[in-house]
Amino acid sequence: MTEAEDGLAELLGGLDRTMWILTVAADGERSGCLMGFATQASLDPPRFLACVSRDNHTFRVARTAGFVAVHACPDEPDLVLARLFGEETGDEIDKFARCDWHEGPEGQAVLAGVPGWFVGRVLDQLDLGDHVGLLLEPVAVEGTLDGVLTFERAQDLDAAR
Repeated sequence: MTEAEDGLAELLGGLDRTMWILTVAADGERSGCLMGFATQASLDPPRFLACVSRDNHTFRVARTAGFVAVHACPDEPDLVLARLFGEETGDEIDKFARCDWHEGPEGQAVLAGVPGWFVGRVLDQLDLGDHVGLLLEPVAVEGTLDGVLTFERAQDLDAAR
């Protein structure tokens, strides 16, 4: 890394941001992952940028998806959902067999027990380096951001690929 890259990593390392879980169903397959890089990208029209690592199973499913679901990750005592979607890989297990969920709008998997969620139409995919940004237009929204898991609390999770 360059000195500037190191400096930016140090500067941004102090940010405490909401953790999200992205789920996707496309081409007869379901997947999901914990996301630390996601943000509102526009007020009018409303847009959200969900960043998915190129290295994980979820990216391989999401790259052909027309819709995805984005969930505010709950701050549970044992971080059950965060561990399932952050430490396990869909290459090895069916994460959806290990949690409660239902089919939501546009056929997307909506997780039970999350503070809030939305389903978004994928408007664009942006090359962001080791992540791909999915620019989303909301089509259905439910819940709040009360009781969400933050990046600071999720630091000890071992990321799956």
